[in-house]
Amino acid sequence: MARNASVHLIVGFILLTALPAFGQAPVLHSAYHDYRVVSVVDGLQNPWSIAFLTDGDMLVTERPGRLRIVRDGVLLTDSVEGVPEVLAEGQGGLLDVVPHPDFASNRMIYLSYSKPYADGEGATTAIVRGRFENDRLTDIEQIFEADSRGRGHYGCRLAFDDNGFLFFSVGDRQVRPEGDLETHPAQELSNHHGTINRIHDDGRIPSDNPFANQEGARAEIWSYGHRNPQGLAIHPETGDIWSNEHGPQGGDELNLILPGLNYGWPVVGYGVNYRSGSAIHEGTHREGMEQPRHFWVPSIGISGLMIYTGDRFPEWQGNIFSGGLSGEQLSRLTLDGQDVEQEETLYVEVGRIRDVRQSPDGYIYLATDDRNGLTQVVRLEPAEGQ
Repeated sequence: MARNASVHLIVGFILLTALPAFGQAPVLHSAYHDYRVVSVVDGLQNPWSIAFLTDGDMLVTERPGRLRIVRDGVLLTDSVEGVPEVLAEGQGGLLDVVPHPDFASNRMIYLSYSKPYADGEGATTAIVRGRFENDRLTDIEQIFEADSRGRGHYGCRLAFDDNGFLFFSVGDRQVRPEGDLETHPAQELSNHHGTINRIHDDGRIPSDNPFANQEGARAEIWSYGHRNPQGLAIHPETGDIWSNEHGPQGGDELNLILPGLNYGWPVVGYGVNYRSGSAIHEGTHREGMEQPRHFWVPSIGISGLMIYTGDRFPEWQGNIFSGGLSGEQLSRLTLDGQDVEQEETLYVEVGRIRDVRQSPDGYIYLATDDRNGLTQVVRLEPAEGQ
């Protein structure tokens, strides 16, 4: 059940202790854990996603089209060879990266990006996979290309479930909501605008997808009626699929993703038009359209989503973490079953947070994406004597 944003518990705050020891980051406080924000890698250009490999390497995508390696805490000078050509304009570029669940044996990684159309008129969301060996990609194979046209809102988040299915998002491509909202592409099943999708790891379409046998529907679609989902996470214990998506002016959403359901964009929602503040939606509720489990008014510019399971911050286990671009914050959400119970806002003072990931050793990593270019990856570490 959705909770009104005005009654969310916002208990996060920053309190600096006495001057920190020389060379240490200051201690920050939250409801359960004291922590520090420590720089890991700087000198990146618009990092979009972080992935941890079983051999200890960390991969970082840079939106202009580079895949970078961080090894033993050092950003390697050379980027990874074999990355496909991207359209690095506006919101487009090289976006998400995830390893295959069996990466240790097959060395496969997956990349999402804005693929230029052959006619030179823009780009669409595409996914490739390739073998990562000797610091380069080989055997590159495209496994998906979206049927979509527009300016931005590529979506592009990727997540594997425990059964080896690959889930991914495609945005509504910024198609303006005008006229009959029910005919907006995000409300149609004949294209991929505003969808969460499911495929096999090689791109084949599962026969039990909700629209696999529906004439005229794109068989990859798992759910639809989304705006621009830029966070996607699968709960490691329950298997629940969670996604966050951008609202317009207000109305960012956290959704529990269920097969075949319509999440309402642009017919219902909690945002308004930019600048004018005029209404977009018919209202906030409509029968047959799903409500978010949480929403933000005003928007925080959601990006990146992670469910924490590590032991570095034991009181945060099972919590959902969402990054904020315009809000420049990290939101921690507690769950009661499938409902959001409380929210704590963690102001980590690192700028726009593009991605949120948990490392294998239980730290929380953030990719920061400054509009002006050079940015960094940081991590949250528990403070001693908390």
